[in-house]
Amino acid sequence: MLRNIHVKNFALIDEVEIDLYKGFNVLTGETGAGKSIIIDAVNFALGHRVSKDVVREDTDYALSELTFSIDNDSIIEKLKSYDIPYEDGEIIFSRKIASGKSVARVNGETVPAATLKILAADLLDIHGQHDNQSLLSKASQHKLLDSFLEDKLDSKLAKLKECYVNYKASLAELENIDISESDKQLSYLTYQINEIDGASLSEGEDEELERLYKKMSSAKKIAESVTLAHRLTGYEDNGAGAGVGRALSQIRMISDLDDEAKELETVLTDIDSILNDFNRMVADYESSLDFSDSEFYEVENRLNVINSLKSKYGNSVESILINRDRIASEIDKLNNIDEYRLNLEKKVGELKKELLVYCEEISDIRMMGAKDISSQIVNALKDLNFLDSQFEIRVTKDEDNITSSGYDDVELFVCTNPGEKLKPLAQVASGGEMSRIMLAIKSVMAKKDEIPTLIFDEIDTGISGRAAQKVSEKIGQISRNHQVIVVTHLPQIAAMADNHYEIKKETVDNRTVTSIKCLKDTEIIEELARMLGGVSITDAVIENARDMKIQANNNKLEF
Repeated sequence: MLRNIHVKNFALIDEVEIDLYKGFNVLTGETGAGKSIIIDAVNFALGHRVSKDVVREDTDYALSELTFSIDNDSIIEKLKSYDIPYEDGEIIFSRKIASGKSVARVNGETVPAATLKILAADLLDIHGQHDNQSLLSKASQHKLLDSFLEDKLDSKLAKLKECYVNYKASLAELENIDISESDKQLSYLTYQINEIDGASLSEGEDEELERLYKKMSSAKKIAESVTLAHRLTGYEDNGAGAGVGRALSQIRMISDLDDEAKELETVLTDIDSILNDFNRMVADYESSLDFSDSEFYEVENRLNVINSLKSKYGNSVESILINRDRIASEIDKLNNIDEYRLNLEKKVGELKKELLVYCEEISDIRMMGAKDISSQIVNALKDLNFLDSQFEIRVTKDEDNITSSGYDDVELFVCTNPGEKLKPLAQVASGGEMSRIMLAIKSVMAKKDEIPTLIFDEIDTGISGRAAQKVSEKIGQISRNHQVIVVTHLPQIAAMADNHYEIKKETVDNRTVTSIKCLKDTEIIEELARMLGGVSITDAVIENARDMKIQANNNKLEF
């Protein structure tokens, strides 16, 4: 549930704080007061783009914060997957824009704006007037049906997509076979494999040669240091070994006379033994530094050959050998091009059959689901004063147009007037009808929707009278199981709210400021009267507003 909205320096807003509650929350105010700015600020906090001009004049930044209380396991798991700290059942979305750049945070952790959208998808759904228009496209209608049926469709759609990708890849491979070019390609591949095989590569050879080349290139410097170390630790010319040997002879003469001297003899004997071992090792190492110019050039030339192959076939000997096997496979394929094409044609055919099976299964689910959902939406439309309406989600198969989502064409048909035929939604619905149709769809979705908060931004445009009353009742019903936030200009809808917020535009210190206030009983009646009566608010209008609120409260008892 959305508990709090905090907005600062955003467009006309200096700073506002809104505490929200369960049930039906409504935001009202005169045209231009800033209702849409609040929704813009919410969208901004959820990761959507805004113009850099939203930063209030004479300020350095704009800020929007949303605080949610959550008990949803899926959102908690998502927070963990992004390493976002979580405690006390709370999640805070914060986004700040300054100097044209924005910074997004979730519970204090900086995240990309895209992450805000991903996390918000489980928390809040915003529906505005533009969504009515998007519903007119077939793509949106197809997506709508699948969202209703996601529990039944998701696993099958995943299998279909995997099969579709394999089918398209195999089909593209088949279409790219060009027998006329096969001889030229075979010649080129044969040259490549002969070049690789001619080098007689061994795995790890390049690493060993690079180590040896480095040693040979630095042999003179290494030899000087090793020779000096050998002399300093040796048994000639007063080296450390000679000194340790003389010291050991002296200690041995007295070791039988005292136990502590015996211990010294033991330690010095170990030192002498270590020096002996070191001198043998360093002598062997000195010998390994003795190589001819021809040996050096042999290593250098071999490295050049390998590095030349690396530039063509991979960045290591292992990669070159892997590519060698791939080339060999291509050669084998070209040597048997007719057989390969027949096998590929067979594979494409089998994948097409498998694809059609998945498409058929998915289409059956859509058709059965479309009937059930259409029936529910008809009932919801009746609740919205479409008493004799018809609604149908038509699913039509088209095997010549297979996509990763199947071969179904989905379109919504509706009839809102008795005696008329069903027609595509785009051809029959007026603006006011579209608002009610969309609300009917939303109310059906809400039955299965786990998203706790729904925001409706002036979807009541184009309706009035009894239709407005029915819309208010439907939103009231939805609010029994969801937190609903509605921006409206209709008193019938505002009267149904559990919590009423007034948005005002005022002039403070010669600056225009938008403010928000949670109204109490008398204030609610006054705001409803303003919405009913406009400029002239008489006692009769006040009484009408009071009656409207009482009637709305009585209606809510029936939900």
